Amino acid sequence: MPALLRRIIGVLLLMGGLLGFFPILGFWMIPLGLLVLSVDYHWARKGYLSMISWYRYWRDRHKSKR
Repeated sequence: MPALLRRIIGVLLLMGGLLGFFPILGFWMIPLGLLVLSVDYHWARKGYLSMISWYRYWRDRHKSKR
């Protein structure tokens, strides 16, 4: 996939994620947009990896409470 197309798709996913309160658009688009942009940008890779580590921490804490 060309880099320009990847960047456009990533930015559109991030912008759609910011409108996550609408029914079709959702907050699920933010991590996906960061994942697409992480191929080209270090800041997006860092943000995506921090979201993944936060989710794993949250999941493990809630699993242990059950």
